[in-house]
Amino acid sequence: MSTPNALISSLPQHVGSPVTVRGWVTHLRSSGKIAFIVLRDGTGILQCVLVKNQLPAEVWAGFAELTQESCVAVTGEVRAEARAPGGHEMGVTGLELLGASPVDYPIQPKEHGVDFLLDQRHLWLRAPRQVAILRIRHEIEQAIHDFFYEREFVHVDTPILTAAIGERSGLFSTEYFDQGNAYLAQTGQLYGEAAAAALGRIYTFGPTFRAEKSKTRRHLTEFWMIEPEMAFYDTHDNMRLQEDLVSHIVRRVLDRRPSELAELERDVSMLEKVVAPFPRIDYGDAVITLQGKGSAIQWGDDLGAEDESLLVADYHSPIFICNYPKEAKAFYMKENPDDPRTVLCNDCLAPEGYGEIIGGSQREDDHDKLLQRIHEEKLPVDAYGWYLDQRKYGTFVHSGFGIGLERTVAWICGTPHIRECIPFPRMMHRLYP
Repeated sequence: MSTPNALISSLPQHVGSPVTVRGWVTHLRSSGKIAFIVLRDGTGILQCVLVKNQLPAEVWAGFAELTQESCVAVTGEVRAEARAPGGHEMGVTGLELLGASPVDYPIQPKEHGVDFLLDQRHLWLRAPRQVAILRIRHEIEQAIHDFFYEREFVHVDTPILTAAIGERSGLFSTEYFDQGNAYLAQTGQLYGEAAAAALGRIYTFGPTFRAEKSKTRRHLTEFWMIEPEMAFYDTHDNMRLQEDLVSHIVRRVLDRRPSELAELERDVSMLEKVVAPFPRIDYGDAVITLQGKGSAIQWGDDLGAEDESLLVADYHSPIFICNYPKEAKAFYMKENPDDPRTVLCNDCLAPEGYGEIIGGSQREDDHDKLLQRIHEEKLPVDAYGWYLDQRKYGTFVHSGFGIGLERTVAWICGTPHIRECIPFPRMMHRLYP
Protein backbone atom coordinates (compact mmCIF):
# COMPACT_ATOMS: atom_id res chain seq x y z
CA MET A 1 0.00 0.00 0.00
CA SER A 2 1.48 3.33 -1.07
CA THR A 3 2.12 6.12 1.42
CA PRO A 4 -0.27 9.07 0.96
CA ASN A 5 1.08 12.40 -0.27
CA ALA A 6 0.65 15.31 2.12
CA LEU A 7 1.20 19.05 2.15
CA ILE A 8 3.36 20.45 4.93
CA SER A 9 0.45 22.63 6.07
CA SER A 10 -1.61 19.48 6.67
CA LEU A 11 0.98 17.63 8.78
CA PRO A 12 -0.77 18.28 12.14
CA GLN A 13 -3.44 15.89 10.85
CA HIS A 14 -0.86 13.18 10.18
CA VAL A 15 1.13 13.05 13.43
CA GLY A 16 2.13 9.45 14.09
CA SER A 17 1.46 8.35 10.53
CA PRO A 18 3.76 7.85 7.52
CA VAL A 19 3.30 10.27 4.61
CA THR A 20 5.24 11.48 1.59
CA VAL A 21 6.02 15.17 1.22
CA ARG A 22 7.29 16.65 -2.03
CA GLY A 23 9.18 19.92 -2.11
CA TRP A 24 12.47 21.76 -2.48
CA VAL A 25 15.56 21.64 -0.29
CA THR A 26 16.45 24.89 1.48
CA HIS A 27 19.12 23.66 3.94
CA LEU A 28 21.23 20.54 4.42
CA ARG A 29 23.25 19.48 7.47
CA SER A 30 25.00 16.26 8.48
CA SER A 31 27.04 15.11 11.49
CA GLY A 32 28.10 11.86 9.81
CA LYS A 33 25.52 9.65 11.53
CA ILE A 34 22.50 11.99 11.52
CA ALA A 35 21.49 14.29 8.67
CA PHE A 36 18.86 17.00 8.37
CA ILE A 37 16.95 18.26 5.33
CA VAL A 38 14.86 21.41 5.60
CA LEU A 39 12.17 21.25 2.97
CA ARG A 40 9.60 23.73 1.68
CA ASP A 41 6.60 22.91 -0.49
CA GLY A 42 4.92 26.32 -0.78
CA THR A 43 2.62 25.68 2.18
CA GLY A 44 5.25 25.50 4.92
CA ILE A 45 8.66 24.34 6.15
CA LEU A 46 9.51 20.82 7.32
CA GLN A 47 12.62 19.45 9.03
CA CYS A 48 13.41 15.92 7.92
CA VAL A 49 15.73 13.75 10.05
CA LEU A 50 17.79 10.88 8.58
CA VAL A 51 19.50 8.40 10.96
CA LYS A 52 22.20 6.48 9.09
CA ASN A 53 21.95 3.17 10.95
CA GLN A 54 18.15 3.10 10.50
CA LEU A 55 18.15 3.59 6.72
CA PRO A 56 18.91 1.49 3.66
CA ALA A 57 22.34 2.38 2.26
CA GLU A 58 20.85 3.81 -0.92
CA VAL A 59 18.68 6.29 1.00
CA TRP A 60 21.64 7.56 3.02
CA ALA A 61 23.69 7.79 -0.17
CA GLY A 62 20.87 9.74 -1.80
CA PHE A 63 21.21 12.44 0.83
CA ALA A 64 24.83 13.04 -0.28
CA GLU A 65 23.56 13.87 -3.79
CA LEU A 66 21.29 16.68 -2.62
CA THR A 67 22.02 20.38 -3.13
CA GLN A 68 20.19 23.63 -2.47
CA GLU A 69 16.83 23.69 -4.31
CA SER A 70 16.90 20.00 -5.24
CA CYS A 71 13.32 18.82 -5.70
CA VAL A 72 12.67 15.69 -3.64
CA ALA A 73 10.02 13.40 -2.23
CA VAL A 74 10.63 12.33 1.37
CA THR A 75 8.70 9.61 3.14
CA GLY A 76 8.49 8.98 6.84
CA GLU A 77 6.52 9.31 10.06
CA VAL A 78 5.38 12.74 11.16
CA ARG A 79 5.96 13.84 14.74
CA ALA A 80 5.34 17.05 16.62
CA GLU A 81 8.53 18.90 17.50
CA ALA A 82 8.25 22.44 18.87
CA ARG A 83 11.96 23.14 18.25
CA ALA A 84 11.72 22.30 14.54
CA PRO A 85 10.91 24.96 11.93
CA GLY A 86 7.18 24.68 11.33
CA GLY A 87 6.54 22.79 14.58
CA HIS A 88 6.77 19.29 13.09
CA GLU A 89 9.47 17.02 11.77
CA MET A 90 9.69 13.79 9.84
CA GLY A 91 11.70 10.69 10.61
CA VAL A 92 12.77 9.79 7.07
CA THR A 93 12.45 6.23 5.78
CA GLY A 94 12.54 7.00 2.05
CA LEU A 95 14.07 9.63 -0.23
CA GLU A 96 13.60 10.18 -3.96
CA LEU A 97 15.30 12.86 -6.06
CA LEU A 98 12.68 14.31 -8.40
CA GLY A 99 14.69 17.17 -9.89
CA ALA A 100 18.39 17.84 -9.45
CA SER A 101 19.75 21.34 -8.84
CA PRO A 102 23.32 22.16 -9.92
CA VAL A 103 25.69 23.43 -7.25
CA ASP A 104 25.86 26.82 -8.97
CA TYR A 105 22.39 27.91 -7.79
CA PRO A 106 22.65 31.70 -8.23
CA ILE A 107 21.25 32.85 -4.89
CA GLN A 108 23.47 31.66 -2.07
CA PRO A 109 23.07 32.30 1.69
CA LYS A 110 25.01 35.56 1.59
CA GLU A 111 24.38 39.23 0.84
CA HIS A 112 23.35 40.03 -2.75
CA GLY A 113 22.69 43.41 -4.36
CA VAL A 114 19.11 44.33 -5.24
CA ASP A 115 19.82 44.56 -8.98
CA PHE A 116 21.27 41.07 -8.91
CA LEU A 117 18.27 39.75 -7.03
CA LEU A 118 15.86 41.42 -9.45
CA ASP A 119 17.73 39.82 -12.35
CA GLN A 120 17.08 36.52 -10.56
CA ARG A 121 13.53 37.42 -9.57
CA HIS A 122 12.19 34.09 -10.83
CA LEU A 123 14.41 32.40 -8.21
CA TRP A 124 14.32 35.15 -5.56
CA LEU A 125 10.58 34.50 -5.21
CA ARG A 126 11.51 31.26 -3.40
CA ALA A 127 13.10 33.12 -0.47
CA PRO A 128 11.11 33.07 2.82
CA ARG A 129 10.71 36.84 2.88
CA GLN A 130 9.35 36.96 -0.65
CA VAL A 131 7.01 34.07 0.04
CA ALA A 132 5.67 35.91 3.10
CA ILE A 133 5.04 39.09 1.10
CA LEU A 134 3.23 37.22 -1.67
CA ARG A 135 1.07 35.32 0.81
CA ILE A 136 0.08 38.61 2.46
CA ARG A 137 -0.62 40.07 -0.99
CA HIS A 138 -2.92 37.13 -1.68
CA GLU A 139 -4.69 37.60 1.66
CA ILE A 140 -5.23 41.30 0.89
CA GLU A 141 -6.65 40.50 -2.54
CA GLN A 142 -9.06 37.95 -1.09
CA ALA A 143 -10.04 40.33 1.72
CA ILE A 144 -10.92 42.98 -0.87
CA HIS A 145 -13.08 40.60 -2.89
CA ASP A 146 -14.83 39.41 0.27
CA PHE A 147 -15.40 42.98 1.51
CA PHE A 148 -17.19 44.04 -1.66
CA TYR A 149 -19.05 40.76 -2.11
CA GLU A 150 -20.51 41.04 1.38
CA ARG A 151 -21.75 44.56 0.52
CA GLU A 152 -23.39 43.44 -2.74
CA PHE A 153 -20.93 45.15 -5.07
CA VAL A 154 -20.57 43.61 -8.53
CA HIS A 155 -17.08 42.86 -9.85
CA VAL A 156 -16.76 44.36 -13.35
CA ASP A 157 -13.88 43.87 -15.80
CA THR A 158 -12.87 46.95 -17.79
CA PRO A 159 -10.70 47.32 -20.92
CA ILE A 160 -6.90 47.27 -20.85
CA LEU A 161 -6.78 48.98 -24.26
CA THR A 162 -8.66 52.27 -24.43
CA ALA A 163 -9.00 55.44 -26.51
CA ALA A 164 -9.79 57.61 -23.47
CA ILE A 165 -7.43 58.52 -20.66
CA GLY A 166 -8.29 59.21 -17.05
CA GLU A 167 -5.14 60.70 -15.54
CA ARG A 168 -2.51 63.27 -16.46
CA SER A 169 0.45 60.94 -16.08
CA GLY A 170 2.31 59.35 -18.97
CA LEU A 171 0.73 56.93 -21.42
CA PHE A 172 1.86 53.77 -23.12
CA SER A 173 0.45 53.91 -26.63
CA THR A 174 0.24 51.54 -29.56
CA GLU A 175 -1.29 51.58 -33.03
CA TYR A 176 -4.70 49.95 -33.03
CA PHE A 177 -5.40 48.68 -36.55
CA ASP A 178 -6.99 51.55 -38.51
CA GLN A 179 -8.49 53.15 -35.38
CA GLY A 180 -5.50 55.34 -34.53
CA ASN A 181 -3.70 55.17 -31.20
CA ALA A 182 -4.81 53.04 -28.31
CA TYR A 183 -3.48 53.41 -24.77
CA LEU A 184 -2.77 50.92 -22.01
CA ALA A 185 -5.32 51.76 -19.33
CA GLN A 186 -4.24 54.11 -16.57
CA THR A 187 -7.50 53.41 -14.78
CA GLY A 188 -10.73 51.47 -15.20
CA GLN A 189 -12.67 54.28 -13.57
CA LEU A 190 -14.40 55.84 -16.56
CA TYR A 191 -15.82 52.49 -17.59
CA GLY A 192 -16.65 51.74 -13.97
CA GLU A 193 -18.83 54.83 -13.84
CA ALA A 194 -20.86 53.52 -16.78
CA ALA A 195 -21.22 50.16 -15.05
CA ALA A 196 -22.40 51.86 -11.83
CA ALA A 197 -25.30 53.38 -13.78
CA ALA A 198 -26.34 49.83 -14.67
CA LEU A 199 -25.50 47.94 -11.47
CA GLY A 200 -25.49 50.56 -8.71
CA ARG A 201 -22.28 49.61 -6.90
CA ILE A 202 -19.36 47.98 -8.68
CA TYR A 203 -15.63 47.50 -8.35
CA THR A 204 -12.87 46.75 -10.81
CA PHE A 205 -9.66 44.89 -10.00
CA GLY A 206 -6.98 44.80 -12.63
CA PRO A 207 -3.63 45.96 -13.99
CA THR A 208 -3.03 49.61 -14.78
CA PHE A 209 -0.12 51.30 -16.50
CA ARG A 210 1.69 54.63 -16.07
CA ALA A 211 4.55 55.69 -18.32
CA GLU A 212 6.00 58.02 -15.71
CA LYS A 213 9.78 58.32 -15.66
CA SER A 214 9.86 57.85 -11.93
CA LYS A 215 12.46 55.93 -9.94
CA THR A 216 10.97 56.33 -6.47
CA ARG A 217 10.34 53.44 -4.10
CA ARG A 218 6.59 54.02 -4.53
CA HIS A 219 6.26 53.75 -8.30
CA LEU A 220 5.85 50.95 -10.84
CA THR A 221 4.97 51.22 -14.51
CA GLU A 222 2.57 48.28 -14.19
CA PHE A 223 0.57 47.82 -11.01
CA TRP A 224 -2.79 46.55 -9.79
CA MET A 225 -5.59 48.80 -8.70
CA ILE A 226 -9.01 48.29 -7.16
CA GLU A 227 -11.58 50.90 -8.21
CA PRO A 228 -15.09 50.95 -6.76
CA GLU A 229 -17.78 53.23 -8.20
CA MET A 230 -20.96 53.86 -6.23
CA ALA A 231 -24.24 55.39 -7.40
CA PHE A 232 -25.74 57.89 -4.94
CA TYR A 233 -22.59 58.13 -2.80
CA ASP A 234 -21.34 61.64 -2.07
CA THR A 235 -17.79 62.46 -0.99
CA HIS A 236 -18.54 61.70 2.68
CA ASP A 237 -20.06 58.30 1.88
CA ASN A 238 -17.00 57.66 -0.26
CA MET A 239 -14.53 58.26 2.57
CA ARG A 240 -16.52 56.12 4.98
CA LEU A 241 -16.31 53.21 2.56
CA GLN A 242 -12.55 53.75 2.11
CA GLU A 243 -11.78 53.71 5.84
CA ASP A 244 -13.98 50.64 6.34
CA LEU A 245 -12.13 48.83 3.54
CA VAL A 246 -8.65 49.71 4.83
CA SER A 247 -9.55 48.73 8.39
CA HIS A 248 -10.99 45.44 7.12
CA ILE A 249 -7.85 44.61 5.12
CA VAL A 250 -5.50 45.32 8.03
CA ARG A 251 -7.60 43.29 10.48
CA ARG A 252 -7.76 40.38 8.05
CA VAL A 253 -3.97 40.23 7.67
CA LEU A 254 -3.43 40.53 11.43
CA ASP A 255 -5.88 37.69 12.05
CA ARG A 256 -4.84 35.29 9.28
CA ARG A 257 -1.18 35.99 8.47
CA PRO A 258 0.64 36.36 11.80
CA SER A 259 3.45 33.97 10.82
CA GLU A 260 4.13 35.89 7.62
CA LEU A 261 4.18 39.20 9.51
CA ALA A 262 6.61 37.61 11.97
CA GLU A 263 8.84 36.44 9.11
CA LEU A 264 8.95 40.06 7.92
CA GLU A 265 9.62 41.28 11.48
CA ARG A 266 6.68 43.65 11.09
CA ASP A 267 5.80 45.78 14.13
CA VAL A 268 2.16 44.71 14.36
CA SER A 269 1.48 47.18 17.19
CA MET A 270 1.37 49.87 14.51
CA LEU A 271 -1.19 47.94 12.47
CA GLU A 272 -3.33 47.32 15.55
CA LYS A 273 -3.94 51.07 15.72
CA VAL A 274 -5.60 51.17 12.28
CA VAL A 275 -9.27 51.58 13.19
CA ALA A 276 -11.95 53.68 11.46
CA PRO A 277 -12.81 56.52 11.43
CA PHE A 278 -9.68 58.22 10.09
CA PRO A 279 -8.90 61.92 10.65
CA ARG A 280 -10.04 64.27 7.88
CA ILE A 281 -7.87 67.30 7.08
CA ASP A 282 -8.82 69.99 4.59
CA TYR A 283 -6.16 70.66 1.95
CA GLY A 284 -5.90 74.32 3.02
CA ASP A 285 -5.26 73.33 6.61
CA ALA A 286 -2.72 70.76 5.45
CA VAL A 287 -0.79 73.46 3.57
CA ILE A 288 -0.67 75.63 6.70
CA THR A 289 0.52 72.66 8.77
CA LEU A 290 3.22 71.83 6.24
CA GLN A 291 4.46 75.40 6.06
CA GLY A 292 4.71 75.36 9.85
CA LYS A 293 6.90 72.27 9.54
CA GLY A 294 9.24 73.96 7.07
CA SER A 295 7.79 72.83 3.74
CA ALA A 296 7.97 75.23 0.79
CA ILE A 297 4.52 74.16 -0.44
CA GLN A 298 2.13 76.87 -1.58
CA TRP A 299 -1.64 76.74 -1.91
CA GLY A 300 -2.36 75.17 -5.30
CA ASP A 301 0.56 72.73 -5.26
CA ASP A 302 -0.03 69.01 -5.15
CA LEU A 303 1.45 67.17 -2.18
CA GLY A 304 4.81 65.48 -2.69
CA ALA A 305 6.07 62.38 -0.91
CA GLU A 306 7.94 64.46 1.70
CA ASP A 307 4.83 66.53 2.37
CA GLU A 308 2.76 63.38 2.88
CA SER A 309 5.32 61.99 5.32
CA LEU A 310 5.29 65.23 7.31
CA LEU A 311 1.48 65.18 7.53
CA VAL A 312 1.18 61.60 8.79
CA ALA A 313 4.07 61.94 11.27
CA ASP A 314 1.66 62.93 14.05
CA TYR A 315 -0.79 60.07 13.42
CA HIS A 316 -0.81 56.30 13.95
CA SER A 317 -3.72 55.60 11.59
CA PRO A 318 -4.20 56.65 7.95
CA ILE A 319 -5.53 60.16 7.38
CA PHE A 320 -7.63 61.82 4.68
CA ILE A 321 -6.55 65.03 2.94
CA CYS A 322 -9.69 66.51 1.39
CA ASN A 323 -10.74 69.10 -1.19
CA TYR A 324 -7.63 69.71 -3.30
CA PRO A 325 -7.33 72.61 -5.76
CA LYS A 326 -9.05 71.91 -9.07
CA GLU A 327 -5.86 72.48 -11.08
CA ALA A 328 -4.00 69.79 -9.11
CA LYS A 329 -6.54 67.05 -9.82
CA ALA A 330 -8.18 65.18 -12.68
CA PHE A 331 -10.92 66.63 -14.90
CA TYR A 332 -13.70 64.30 -13.72
CA MET A 333 -13.79 65.47 -10.09
CA LYS A 334 -16.86 67.34 -8.79
CA GLU A 335 -16.49 71.06 -8.18
CA ASN A 336 -16.75 71.90 -4.49
CA PRO A 337 -19.90 74.06 -4.05
CA ASP A 338 -18.38 75.62 -0.91
CA ASP A 339 -15.18 76.67 -2.71
CA PRO A 340 -15.20 76.49 -6.54
CA ARG A 341 -11.39 76.66 -6.55
CA THR A 342 -11.39 73.11 -5.18
CA VAL A 343 -12.94 69.73 -5.94
CA LEU A 344 -14.67 67.17 -3.73
CA CYS A 345 -11.87 64.66 -3.45
CA ASN A 346 -9.58 62.96 -0.99
CA ASP A 347 -6.26 61.18 -0.70
CA CYS A 348 -5.85 58.53 1.98
CA LEU A 349 -2.30 58.62 3.36
CA ALA A 350 -0.89 55.60 5.19
CA PRO A 351 1.18 56.20 8.33
CA GLU A 352 4.86 55.35 8.87
CA GLY A 353 5.86 57.34 5.78
CA TYR A 354 4.11 55.15 3.19
CA GLY A 355 2.08 58.01 1.74
CA GLU A 356 -0.90 57.85 -0.59
CA ILE A 357 -2.61 54.49 -0.93
CA ILE A 358 -6.02 55.75 -2.10
CA GLY A 359 -7.22 58.59 -4.30
CA GLY A 360 -10.95 59.20 -4.48
CA SER A 361 -13.54 61.79 -5.40
CA GLN A 362 -17.14 62.58 -6.00
CA ARG A 363 -17.49 62.60 -9.78
CA GLU A 364 -18.70 65.62 -11.73
CA ASP A 365 -22.32 64.84 -12.65
CA ASP A 366 -23.07 68.11 -14.47
CA HIS A 367 -22.72 67.59 -18.24
CA ASP A 368 -21.74 71.16 -19.11
CA LYS A 369 -19.20 71.51 -16.30
CA LEU A 370 -17.60 68.21 -17.25
CA LEU A 371 -17.43 69.24 -20.90
CA GLN A 372 -15.81 72.52 -19.87
CA ARG A 373 -13.17 70.64 -17.87
CA ILE A 374 -12.43 68.36 -20.85
CA HIS A 375 -11.87 71.47 -22.99
CA GLU A 376 -9.68 73.07 -20.30
CA GLU A 377 -7.51 69.94 -20.17
CA LYS A 378 -7.30 69.97 -24.01
CA LEU A 379 -8.58 66.40 -24.19
CA PRO A 380 -10.19 65.07 -27.39
CA VAL A 381 -13.92 65.56 -26.90
CA ASP A 382 -14.78 62.82 -29.41
CA ALA A 383 -13.00 60.23 -27.28
CA TYR A 384 -15.19 61.16 -24.29
CA GLY A 385 -18.58 61.29 -26.00
CA TRP A 386 -19.66 58.03 -24.37
CA TYR A 387 -18.43 59.29 -20.98
CA LEU A 388 -20.43 62.51 -21.33
CA ASP A 389 -23.51 60.43 -22.14
CA GLN A 390 -23.56 59.28 -18.52
CA ARG A 391 -24.44 62.89 -17.61
CA LYS A 392 -26.85 63.27 -20.53
CA TYR A 393 -29.08 60.25 -19.95
CA GLY A 394 -30.10 60.20 -16.30
CA THR A 395 -27.21 61.87 -14.48
CA PHE A 396 -26.79 60.97 -10.82
CA VAL A 397 -24.59 61.73 -7.82
CA HIS A 398 -21.81 59.17 -7.69
CA SER A 399 -18.35 58.69 -6.23
CA GLY A 400 -15.45 56.31 -6.39
CA PHE A 401 -11.82 55.72 -5.57
CA GLY A 402 -8.74 53.76 -6.52
CA ILE A 403 -6.61 51.85 -4.02
CA GLY A 404 -3.16 50.76 -5.17
CA LEU A 405 -2.59 47.12 -4.28
CA GLU A 406 1.21 47.19 -4.16
CA ARG A 407 1.38 50.35 -2.03
CA THR A 408 -1.08 48.79 0.38
CA VAL A 409 0.94 45.57 0.51
CA ALA A 410 4.17 47.54 1.10
CA TRP A 411 2.65 49.44 4.01
CA ILE A 412 1.09 46.42 5.72
CA CYS A 413 4.26 44.35 5.24
CA GLY A 414 6.52 47.21 6.31
CA THR A 415 8.49 46.75 3.08
CA PRO A 416 10.57 49.80 2.16
CA HIS A 417 10.28 49.39 -1.64
CA ILE A 418 7.23 48.57 -3.71
CA ARG A 419 9.25 46.37 -6.09
CA GLU A 420 9.07 43.42 -3.68
CA CYS A 421 5.27 43.62 -3.49
CA ILE A 422 4.50 42.30 -6.98
CA PRO A 423 5.82 38.98 -8.34
CA PHE A 424 7.60 40.49 -11.35
CA PRO A 425 8.03 44.27 -11.05
CA ARG A 426 8.00 46.51 -14.10
CA MET A 427 9.96 49.70 -13.59
CA MET A 428 11.49 52.36 -15.78
CA HIS A 429 14.65 50.32 -16.38
CA ARG A 430 13.37 46.81 -15.77
CA LEU A 431 11.46 44.59 -18.19
CA TYR A 432 13.25 41.32 -17.32
CA PRO A 433 12.54 38.64 -16.23
